[in-house]
Amino acid sequence: MTETTRTEASKLMTEVEGISGAVLPEPAPAEAVTPLEQASPQEAEGIRQRMAELDMTDTTSIVQFGARAQSDLQSISQEMLSGVKNKDVGPAGDSLRQIVTTIRGFSVSELDVRRNRSWWEKLLGRAAPFANFVARFEEVQGQIDKVTDTLLSHEHKLLKDIKSLDLLYDKTLNFYNELGLYIAAGEEKLREIDATQIPAMEQAVADAPEADKVLHAQALRDLRAARDDLERRVHDLKLTRQVTMQSLPSIRLVQENDKSLVTKINSTLVNTVPLWETQLAQAVTIQRSREAAGAVREANDLTNELLKANAKNLREANAEIRTEMERGVFDIEAVKSANADLIATIEDSLRIADEGKRKRADAEKDLVELEGKLRHTLAAANSSKQAGGAV
Repeated sequence: MTETTRTEASKLMTEVEGISGAVLPEPAPAEAVTPLEQASPQEAEGIRQRMAELDMTDTTSIVQFGARAQSDLQSISQEMLSGVKNKDVGPAGDSLRQIVTTIRGFSVSELDVRRNRSWWEKLLGRAAPFANFVARFEEVQGQIDKVTDTLLSHEHKLLKDIKSLDLLYDKTLNFYNELGLYIAAGEEKLREIDATQIPAMEQAVADAPEADKVLHAQALRDLRAARDDLERRVHDLKLTRQVTMQSLPSIRLVQENDKSLVTKINSTLVNTVPLWETQLAQAVTIQRSREAAGAVREANDLTNELLKANAKNLREANAEIRTEMERGVFDIEAVKSANADLIATIEDSLRIADEGKRKRADAEKDLVELEGKLRHTLAAANSSKQAGGAV
C-alpha cells in the first residue's frame, strides 16, 4: 500500500468512527391521514391551502394535484444520482474479495525450491520456483496498491452517500407528510363535492327550464367526471404515500450497510493490508533464507562427494604405483621367455648349420659326378674328330 493511501486512510479513521458510532434517528411517520375536522390548526390550514389548489373545472389542476410535494424530493434524488451514479456496493465488495483471492492465490508448495518440477513445467520451460515466487509477489504488491486506492475511493463515496442519505431520509419523510396533507385535502374536497356541490347541481338541473336542462345536465356530468378524476388522483397519492413509507426503512437499511462497509474498508486499509504486506515480506525473507541454506547444503554435499572421490582415486593410484614399484627391472617371466627364445634360436642356428653342411656335401658329390660326366662327354667328342681326320 502506498504511503499516500495509508495517510489518507488514517485521516478518515476518525470520521469513520464518528459515523459508525452515531445512532441514526428514525422518526416514526404517521400511518393514518388526519381528516380536516380532527387536524390541528396548523394542519387544518395546510389542508385548506392545498384544497385551494384544486379547480374542478380545470383538469390540469386535478392531474397535477400533489405534484408540487415531490419537487423537493426529486431534486435531492437527482443530485444524489448525478453524484453517485457509478457507485455500487458490488465493486467495493468485489475489491475486498479481490484482496482475499489474491492472497489466497499464493500456493505454499510453489515456494519449495526442493520440489521436482512437473513434466508440464519442464515442457513449458517454466522458471524456477523462487523466480515464480518473486514474480508473483511483485504482481500481488501492484494489485494491493491498486485495490487499496480503489477501496479508498469507495470509502470517500460511501461517506458522502451516508450524509446524502440523511438528507434524502428527511426529504422523503417531509414528502410522506406532505402527501398526507394532499390526501386529506383531496378527501375533504370529495366530501364537499358529494355533500354540497353535486346535490346543488342536481337541484339546479331539476329546477332549470326545459331549454336549459341539457346545459345544466352537462355541467353536472362534468362535475361528476372531475370528481371521479380527483378520486383516482387521491387513490394514486395514497399508493405513492404507501410506497414512500416503505422507502424510509429502506434508506436507513442502505445507510447501515454503507456504514458497515465503510468500517470494514477502513479496517482493511489501516489494519489488514499492512499485516498482509508484513506477512509477504516475511515470506520473501524466509524463502531467501531457505534458498541460502539450500546453496550451503549443496556446497557441503559437493565437498563430501569430492572427499569421497579423492579418497577413492588416491587408493586406486597408490595401488598402481606400489605395484609398479615392487616389480623388478625385468619380469622373471620375461626373462624365462627370452631365455627360451634364445635357446631355440641357438638350436635353430645349429640345426640350420648342420643342414647346410649336409647340403654342401651332397652338392660336392653332385659336382664331382657332373664333372666326370662332362669329361666323359668331352673325351668322346675328341675321339670322333680324330677318327674322321684319319680317313
